[in-house]
Amino acid sequence: MQVHIAGILMCGVSVVLTVFNVSEDRAHCPLGYFPCGNLSTCLPQLLHCNGVDDCGNQADEENCGDNNGWPHLFDNYFGMPSNNLGTKSNACLLGTVPAECQCRDLELDCDGAHFKEVPTVSINVTMMSLQRNRLRKLNADMFLKYQSLQKLYLQHNRIKAVHPHAFRGLYNLTRLYLSYNRITTLLPDVFQDLHKLEWLILENNNIHHISSLTFSGLRSLVLLVLLNNALTKLDDICLEMPRLNWLDIEGNKMETVGNVTFRSCNMLTVLVLQRNRISYVHEKAFSLLRKLGELDLSSNRIEAIPPDLFVNLGDLLQLNISYNPITDLRVDHFDKLHKLKSLSIEGIEIGNIHRKMFEPLKNLTHIYFKKFQYCGYAPHVRSCKPNTDGISSFEDLLANIVLRVFVWVVSATTCFGNIFVICMRSYIRSENKLHAMCIISLCCADGLMGVYLFMIGAYDLKFRGEYNRHAQAWMDSVPCQVIGSLAMLSTEVSVLLLTYLTLEKYICIVYPFRYLTPGRRRTVTILVVIWILGFFIAFLPLVCKGVFRNFYGTNGVCFPLHSEQPETLGAQIYSIVIFLGLNLVAFLIIVLSYGSMFYNIQRTGTQTTKYSNHIKKELTIAKRFFSIVITDSLCWIPIFILKILSLMDVEIPGTISSWVVIFILPINSALNPILYTLTTRPFKETLLQVWSNYRQRRPLLSSHPAHLPSFTWQEMWPLQENSQTLCTPDYLAHPSEMSNTAQLLPVEGSNGT
Repeated sequence: MQVHIAGILMCGVSVVLTVFNVSEDRAHCPLGYFPCGNLSTCLPQLLHCNGVDDCGNQADEENCGDNNGWPHLFDNYFGMPSNNLGTKSNACLLGTVPAECQCRDLELDCDGAHFKEVPTVSINVTMMSLQRNRLRKLNADMFLKYQSLQKLYLQHNRIKAVHPHAFRGLYNLTRLYLSYNRITTLLPDVFQDLHKLEWLILENNNIHHISSLTFSGLRSLVLLVLLNNALTKLDDICLEMPRLNWLDIEGNKMETVGNVTFRSCNMLTVLVLQRNRISYVHEKAFSLLRKLGELDLSSNRIEAIPPDLFVNLGDLLQLNISYNPITDLRVDHFDKLHKLKSLSIEGIEIGNIHRKMFEPLKNLTHIYFKKFQYCGYAPHVRSCKPNTDGISSFEDLLANIVLRVFVWVVSATTCFGNIFVICMRSYIRSENKLHAMCIISLCCADGLMGVYLFMIGAYDLKFRGEYNRHAQAWMDSVPCQVIGSLAMLSTEVSVLLLTYLTLEKYICIVYPFRYLTPGRRRTVTILVVIWILGFFIAFLPLVCKGVFRNFYGTNGVCFPLHSEQPETLGAQIYSIVIFLGLNLVAFLIIVLSYGSMFYNIQRTGTQTTKYSNHIKKELTIAKRFFSIVITDSLCWIPIFILKILSLMDVEIPGTISSWVVIFILPINSALNPILYTLTTRPFKETLLQVWSNYRQRRPLLSSHPAHLPSFTWQEMWPLQENSQTLCTPDYLAHPSEMSNTAQLLPVEGSNGT
């Protein structure tokens, strides 16, 4: 609405417009392509108005502004002839004026003078500006002697009451501004003497009700602004204003638009009903507005549009029905709008979208959708917005070049790291087999995240340069649903396994002499339950389509990290339970358990006399704990924040979601092999052993003896068989070795590396 008011307050300054000529010859260009000016080159829709000179002569970046609707009409109906400019004198012709005021010709400017009453000046005054003063009441006949007054500015005062005779005698007044005051009521006949009034601006007051009698006498009014009041109902508002041309009722509390509300407004060209509470519009509400050029119904509560609502609006240039909870658009809703140049349907999910909806709109130059994927259904429209959802764009599934490169880097890192760990686990002879089973299971889960990223990268290559043609079909497809399920399965199984392993270690360290290590049956049972639960979480949205609809197909990367509220209540509750319920609880358990473990190890260590060894060991433990907790935090805290913000209806750019999915979500999957295997003591010792064996097998090419394992390594290598059944806190003080069974105590003097 600020744009509307800015245009109004130009006070007669003509708006220079250059509207794109849709009749431009483009017969030689196929559907979805548009010519580069007078060149024979044709460019696709997605390259026009994208900020880049693709034509080479700037033709694709010309006429991109949407100047349809009110700017065009403002110039036609409110533009002032240029021969009126520059005829005023700089000298004051009003005689003596208050010291706080400025005078030029017959115009008086007393803005910000702190007046509580209207100042007394010559009766010849033609313009009086009393903005930002302290006027509280407009009394009867207070302007009676200023019958030459043409413009009266009373904005930003403290006016609460307006006497019915306050403007009596102002027969020549053409513009009256009462904006930003505290007016609650306008009595009938208050404007009865304002026969020549053309502009009446009443924005930002607290007016509750207006009847047609309020405007009696305003036979010449062409512009009425009632923005940001508290209007709940309008009668036949134009009954006393047959010439009313522009009506702005934005930001009020209107709930219905009846068939008589605008019955007498047959001269109306601009009608703004934005930001009200309108839930019902009669199908004949606009049937008599045959000259209407702009209609704005955006940001209301309209759920259904009557079939014939726009039938008689043949001259309409701009229509805005954005951000209404409209559940269904008929294919023929816009068929009669042959002159329409700009159509805004942002924020509306069009489940039955079809090309036939927009084909009759031959003159359409600008269209605004909720999703950029919808642009494929209006290929004849030169400018279609949005161009991207932050994740994908017209051309590519992954809009950002960095994302397109790093999806392969992260995928390769994740897959290679987890496969390498799975293969190498069998070589770590010192490790308990049940513990190895848990780690291998964790690597399998994390490896699925690498597979998911690999598939996203592959489909990005497949759709390269023409993604918009396949976008909707891709998000509705079975492959998208399946790989989205794999990503969810990977995430949830990984979270549950890490929580289980953390709790095992926590109990073993904090209660070392009360806890018996789990047997094979219990470990296998827990792992099976975790995987079954993971499959249930991941594939439930695919089984219950009626409840979840397209749960995984809300974006191009097929992951349900919604930056907006889910479409159904079931999907919304499910998303909250998983991301802010299960995963948040698991994250807190991991953080608190490691904190408690470190505290217990530190407390136990202070009781020993081997201080130097204790300090060295404690530093190693602290580093391990910090690494594990910080990676979990980097992965999950941004996701928790995004979900909380989305619940608070905070608009989250899709760009953030894409970076979260490609970089942040796979953090644990990529780093778990490093934290839990590659940097652990048994793994490093295994590598030393393999290297030692390799050196011993090599032919002796020099007199130097073959490398032998170090004494420390020999000390640290546990026995193959171990009859102990209790966990020992000294060994398990190393969180990198997540053993579930007892091991021998390290030999005294070991440095714990």
